Amino acid sequence: MLTGEEFGRLFETFGTSAFRLETLAAYDVEAERKEFEGFLRGEPIPRDWAEDNPWVRSMTRQGKSVARVHVVRSPLSAYLRFEFAAYPGNIAAGESIGIIDLARGEVPGLPDHDFWLFDDARVLRMHYTDSGAFLGAEPLPDNRLAEYRRYRDIALAHAVSFAEYQHD
Repeated sequence: MLTGEEFGRLFETFGTSAFRLETLAAYDVEAERKEFEGFLRGEPIPRDWAEDNPWVRSMTRQGKSVARVHVVRSPLSAYLRFEFAAYPGNIAAGESIGIIDLARGEVPGLPDHDFWLFDDARVLRMHYTDSGAFLGAEPLPDNRLAEYRRYRDIALAHAVSFAEYQHD
């Protein structure tokens, strides 16, 4: 399993595209804890998160594509409301974000776990604790690539844009 710096390096070294499928209603991210607690108290999220996410921008300024589909079930958890409040900054920085709300209908063929697909050539299954803390990213063998490309394609085909989801 990849963790820490080793996992983080993937975002510096991928060539052209990174796709993420997110499936959890809450993530326990230590680096976000202070901001999340502030959000719960009614404080705004950090300005750079809301306006132009620097982490996403570090990839898209190099011409790289960053995309995600988040599978949710409304009503949204407090964490998802927090994450969605930051999505406009990710979108401004060039990330494509789609939403699948399972309360509006099931989507057959999607996995029940998160993954990253880099350059259509490397897939990592994400592992979390029950509370959503990151345990590590499991590199999957090449013979699983077609399966995860299908998952990505299903997710993209059924997702609505974040903007469209917000206006529904």
